[in-house]
Amino acid sequence: MSDSNLVIVESPSKAKTIAKYLGAGYTVESSKGHIRDLAKKGLGVDIAHGFAPDYEVDADKEKLVRDLRAAAKKADAVWLASDEDREGEAIAWHLSEALELPAEKTRRIVFHEITKPAILHAIENPRAIDMNVVNAQQARRILDRLVGFELSPLLWKKVRPSLSAGRVQSVTVRLIVEREREIMGFASTDYWRVTAEMYPTAQMGTPGAMFRAECSKRFDTRAAAEAFLDICAGGAAVEAAEGAAAGAAAGEEATGKTAAFTVGSVEEKPGTRYPAPPFTTSTLQQEAGRKLGMSVSQTMSVAQKLYEQGLITYMRTDSVNLSGMALAAAKEAVTGMFGAEYSNTRNYKTSAKGAQEAHEAIRPSYFDRQTIEGAAAEKRLYELIWKRTVASQMKPAQIDRTVVKIDVEGAREHFTATGEVIRFDGFLRLYSESVEEEGGGSNATNRHHDEAAENADATLPKMTVGEAISASAITATQRFTQPPARYSEALLVKKLEELGIGRPSTYAPTISTVITRGYVVKQSKDGAKRDYIQLTLKGGKIAEKAMTENVGKESGRLAPTDIGMLVNDYLESQFADILDYNFTAKVEKEFDEIADGNERWDEMIARFYGPFHSSIETALGTERTDTHQARVLGVDPKTGREVSARIGRFGPMVQIEPAAEGEKPRSASLKKGQLVINITLEEALELLSLPRSLGDHDGKEMVIGVGRFGPYVRHDGKFTSLGRKDDPYTITAARAIELIEEKKAAGAPLRTFAEEPDLVVKSGKFGPYIAFGGKNYKIPKGTSPEELTLDQARKIVADTPDKGTAPAKRGRKYPSKQ
Repeated sequence: MSDSNLVIVESPSKAKTIAKYLGAGYTVESSKGHIRDLAKKGLGVDIAHGFAPDYEVDADKEKLVRDLRAAAKKADAVWLASDEDREGEAIAWHLSEALELPAEKTRRIVFHEITKPAILHAIENPRAIDMNVVNAQQARRILDRLVGFELSPLLWKKVRPSLSAGRVQSVTVRLIVEREREIMGFASTDYWRVTAEMYPTAQMGTPGAMFRAECSKRFDTRAAAEAFLDICAGGAAVEAAEGAAAGAAAGEEATGKTAAFTVGSVEEKPGTRYPAPPFTTSTLQQEAGRKLGMSVSQTMSVAQKLYEQGLITYMRTDSVNLSGMALAAAKEAVTGMFGAEYSNTRNYKTSAKGAQEAHEAIRPSYFDRQTIEGAAAEKRLYELIWKRTVASQMKPAQIDRTVVKIDVEGAREHFTATGEVIRFDGFLRLYSESVEEEGGGSNATNRHHDEAAENADATLPKMTVGEAISASAITATQRFTQPPARYSEALLVKKLEELGIGRPSTYAPTISTVITRGYVVKQSKDGAKRDYIQLTLKGGKIAEKAMTENVGKESGRLAPTDIGMLVNDYLESQFADILDYNFTAKVEKEFDEIADGNERWDEMIARFYGPFHSSIETALGTERTDTHQARVLGVDPKTGREVSARIGRFGPMVQIEPAAEGEKPRSASLKKGQLVINITLEEALELLSLPRSLGDHDGKEMVIGVGRFGPYVRHDGKFTSLGRKDDPYTITAARAIELIEEKKAAGAPLRTFAEEPDLVVKSGKFGPYIAFGGKNYKIPKGTSPEELTLDQARKIVADTPDKGTAPAKRGRKYPSKQ
């Protein structure tokens, strides 16, 4: 082994961790990510000469490259230890090129976890740089540069300036736009769901005899639901309504007749629930989003830190495989915590399209470390990874599932009761995977979000076929079909993976890019109140109850902006192939073929570029898209003037036509989440209601408006910002006065001095201070501002160096008292 070794990794924190495991003779340095990229000036690709890339060292990396080159010359061997995926392989190659490393002293090493055994094993098993993998990364980078370089200027000319487009990003925007249009085109209809509280007649009053059952049919109308309830009442509901007066006059209680409910069948099935496999990049992003509320980029940032500290394996992977060492360690952890009866060693097979990034799932490096020290996010994500991995090596849960069919005399419909009892908890003792519903448009799939869980783990009483059943209450509830849900980041990653679009290393940056470019917003909505009706059959009578629920609440969902929809529509009209899901997935597969050495990267690029460039030429000859075309919403009932919505110079807006020729139209920007394509006249008039007057306070008018820094109340020439929860369109005069007075109180002097009226003690955002001569002087901690004497105040001013744009001379003395 060489006496002088230089090891180069990507990040300083990773370098620090690795340095602990290597002894004397090893120096570990960091490249701090990529050191070279395609030239920023021009295309950076020589199309005429086989798409040859023109690489340049990043300006902020030039000194680093010089230092690394000098260190490499002094070393006997240089170990390139960048990550084991395509980006990492490319970084290793760029280092070897930029540092001019001779092949005989260059070693490429990879490891999927930063532990001492893994590092030493890598040192013992070096290899050459895999140029097939490097070429796959080059092909992606060059292709994306070609698309962006030719597509973006086209958007500037045909849509609006300063727009940009990318291959995978544009397809991602298309997914979000299509989902939004599904939602916009969805027409909700109501239906009726019937449930019953029942018990075996012979077990009346017995603890645990009551159970919940649901009608097998969803009724389309209230009349149909009521007719079924009447059958369940044996006709008593109608009779009770007709004979209520007679019964009351006779002093009798109307009990009515009861339909016969009997057990039609009892099906008992033993079931098995298996644990989810260990995490891949996408499943970690999805589960961290659902369980921890983390964004995709936040998940990857925290996972990167855990990896660089040596706490987990490499976090960009398609694989669900675990090494033999990991399987043995997981078995030891399970046996130690729960006993041998819970252990079940298994290895999962990877089924993801084009899996290639790494060779093991994301797992803890040390299974005996159930918790770690660190930031809260790091602790929570580590615990999630630890539990998921260990649970994957536990026995499945054994479940007894019982389904009871209850026939209704005189009806085609029946009730179904479902019960589940966990006979052996298995992996559920440690971990259970969460599920996020995507929603849909039919009443078969769109019930209350919690309906599926209502009977979970319910225990049914013992019942036999033919046994009589009684109902204490039967309820018909009005429900409504729901539109598909907007994508969360987790659901979007799942969809991209299903379509074969992108790879573990691209999901997070893709989502971040479409949000940063203003094509997509991440929004939360409070929802709205909705009325519904509930009919309850009890004691032979049907009672009606009007109820209210909150619907449409969203948290962290992705919605397109007007610009995003505009760009998507243009690209779809001109570049159907680029935005085609199958085509994009096919390109990903071709990258995989290049990485496997089955295809030449330049030939693949040539096949793509020819038709793409022709489409660009064709599009240049088409008409420019009119982005300023107004959508007429209606007429303002107060003025009779036309109200419209359009995309203006500074973004989406609504406006009302001017009262006279030559006047400027009054306008207002749309709120986040509102779109030109579907904003209503009522919503537009609300936006145009600002500025609005709330009346007078202390003889001066209070005016609510929205300015550059957000909503405000203007009073007596001063502006007061509204609170985070204050809505400028609904804020009351009382609340506005409260905000005005709060600001006055905050700005009121804590102490003044008659001898020196220009010196004032005030309370500020960062604590009490002295205002004097146009400058502020901080009052030292421990000094009570209310008890400050004039002499003490003078001393603070005199002892504080002046600050500001035009400071006086240091050491200026406070003017003496005359």
